[in-house]
Amino acid sequence: MNPFVNGYRKFRTDVYPRQASKYRAMAKSQKPSTLFITCADSRVTPGVFTQTVEGELFHCRVVGNLVPAHGAHAGGVSSAIEYANMVLEVPHIIICGHSDCGAMRAFQHPEKLENLKHVRSWIEHADSAIQMAKDHFGHLQGDQFLAALTKENIVAQLAHLKTHPSVASRIRRGTLEIHGWYYDIGEGTVEAYDDSRETFLPLDQTMQQQSAQVA
Repeated sequence: MNPFVNGYRKFRTDVYPRQASKYRAMAKSQKPSTLFITCADSRVTPGVFTQTVEGELFHCRVVGNLVPAHGAHAGGVSSAIEYANMVLEVPHIIICGHSDCGAMRAFQHPEKLENLKHVRSWIEHADSAIQMAKDHFGHLQGDQFLAALTKENIVAQLAHLKTHPSVASRIRRGTLEIHGWYYDIGEGTVEAYDDSRETFLPLDQTMQQQSAQVA
């Protein structure tokens, strides 16, 4: 635990004193811009690759960045979605998958889940993704198939997200936008799902296209 204690000491002596007013203001309320649903994987650090600071992202981290369809599993993910929409009224929700995802690899090696009954049950929320990947990308092998499966899973979880009443209602009112991202850990890149083209494109490219459309 020494690294954590040392990190805390640095925070208290170097970081907090310079930003004390910001932390005191945050202690009274929060107004994040985005509900960020991503995997529990330790290598996925949204605050780093989005360069955001405390208070900007409302985090929901769960194995495989899975979002159970409404009514399928009344757990922490559903609660986070409901709170983010009905209380915080975030204007954006991002579902972010990533390269080398252990939950997605589990589909390729189901024998490794024999003693992990909770994991086995949880990843059933990605069943439609594995079927789509097999049907459309069965010719791919290894990491290429894994990447295709992970992206199909992001699309599947976006579909599940839309079944939540608080999400569907706000999308219809035009007060909420939802996004699917794929983060490549080794390359440090993010691709975003383009619904109109049904494909993933570099994030900065999709942002430029959206800006051009608005203009």
